[in-house]
Amino acid sequence: MFFLFKTILSGLIIALVSTIARRYPALGALVASLPLISVFGMLWLWAETRDPVRMETHVEATFWYVIPSLPMFLLIPYLMRHGVGFYPALLMGCVLTAVLYMGVTWCAARMGVNL
Repeated sequence: MFFLFKTILSGLIIALVSTIARRYPALGALVASLPLISVFGMLWLWAETRDPVRMETHVEATFWYVIPSLPMFLLIPYLMRHGVGFYPALLMGCVLTAVLYMGVTWCAARMGVNL
């Protein structure tokens, strides 16, 4: 039952963002940029585990993984402005993000941060 609740609420947030963005793109972007998924993820994790060590690890890892995801949001519009279609631009943005995730994971391990 809890899984169904989480699924419905998460779906409603995505639908809300796309509905707002259709009429007000910048406001939709603002809502999409809110760390709602992270906050809900923390709430669900806490409700299910009440484990402070797991929560600390999750929140810190989330911080490290947000950073390499940001360039995607610059690459996609850049590519589209230069004639690349949306789906190829999205794919390239996702590939860039995956490569940067691997780089952050590798660098973090070298610095003693366990992701």
